[in-house]
Amino acid sequence: MRAGAYILTTTRMSGRVTPNPIDSDENVPSWTPARFGVRSVAVVVIVGLLSIVGSLCSFSLCPAQSVTPMPEASTAASEPITPIPDPPAIDPLKVSLGKQLFNDPRLSRGNSHSCAACHDVQTNGATKQSRDLGLDGSLLQFNTPTVFNAALNFRFSWRGKFPTLQADALASLASSHIMSITLGDAAEKLRADPSMRRAFIEAYATGPDADNIVDAIVSYERTLVTPNSKFDRWLKGDATALSEHELKGYRLFKSLGCVSCHQGMNVGGNLFEQRGVFTAPPSSPPDVFRVPSLRNVAVTPPYFHNGSAPTLDEAVRRMARSQLNTALPDADISAIVAFLNTLTGEYQGAPVRAAP
Repeated sequence: MRAGAYILTTTRMSGRVTPNPIDSDENVPSWTPARFGVRSVAVVVIVGLLSIVGSLCSFSLCPAQSVTPMPEASTAASEPITPIPDPPAIDPLKVSLGKQLFNDPRLSRGNSHSCAACHDVQTNGATKQSRDLGLDGSLLQFNTPTVFNAALNFRFSWRGKFPTLQADALASLASSHIMSITLGDAAEKLRADPSMRRAFIEAYATGPDADNIVDAIVSYERTLVTPNSKFDRWLKGDATALSEHELKGYRLFKSLGCVSCHQGMNVGGNLFEQRGVFTAPPSSPPDVFRVPSLRNVAVTPPYFHNGSAPTLDEAVRRMARSQLNTALPDADISAIVAFLNTLTGEYQGAPVRAAP
C-alpha cells in the first residue's frame, strides 16, 4: 500500500464509491459511466462549478475571509487531520514472532520470497520500484503500497477489496503472483523447525497453524505506525514545528480541497474515489481506487497506482489538474510539497527514509 501513490484526489466528499465484490485486482473492469452512475456525473458538474468559483476568488471577487489565516499553533481537535498515536500495546511475543514470519521466505512457494522483499521496514515500508516483480518474474499489476500505517486504513489493497488486515494477509499469501502458498503448507514448514515450534508455543500455547500464523503477522503489522512527524508535533501545539512555507502549503492543501479526501489520522485511506474526475491520463481511463494515505508520502516515490510519477512535485501537479481542474503555479506546488514533507514520521525513533 504505497503511501504516496495517488495523492490529492479531489475537492469532494460525495463521490464515495463502494466497489463491487470481486476475486482479484486483475478482474476489476475499468470505470464506465454506467458503473459510476448519474449521481457522480452530477457531482462532477458541481465540483466544476466550485472550481470556477474558486478561480473567481483568486481574482478577489470573493470575500477575503474565504481563506482563513492559520494560527501559529494548532490542536488535533481543531483540524481535519489528527496525530498518529504511539504503537498499540500488543503481546510482544506475538509481535516478535510476526516479525520473524514477515521476514521468512518459507512463507512463499519455493522459499524464494518474504513479505519484507516488497515491504522493507528498514526504509519506507515498500520499495523504489514502479511495480515489483512477482514470483514468476513478471511485473505485479500495481505499485507496492507501504506497509507503514497500513493498519490505520479502512480497507486494504488498491481496490479496497479486503475489509481487514487478516483478509489482506491471507490474500497475499494465497496470491499466485505474490507468495503462492497455502497456510497448510506454510504451517507444515514451520512445524519442521524446532525453534519456530517453540516460538509459537510460547506465544500461542500451540504449534504453528493457519490461524496463529496470520494473527502473528497482523500483530506485527499493527505496530508499524510512524508517529512524531513534524506536522503531528504542530498539531499537538508546538508552534515552532512548521515553517511559514510549510504552513502555507497546509493552508493551500485545505483551501484547494485536497483535505476533502486526505484527512483523519492517516491523511487518507478512509474512502474510495474516482481517479480522473476532470482529466484522465491518456493511457489510463477513469477508475475507482481506495484513497491512499499521505503519511510518509515524501519518502515513498514513485507515485500513483502504477508508479508513473517519479517525483512528488510531478504527482501534485498531475493530481491538481485531474482532480481539481487546476493548473497550480510552481510556488504553490513548492509549498504543498513542503507541507507533505512534514508528514514523514518516525519508526523505532528514527525518521522513515526513502528506499535507496
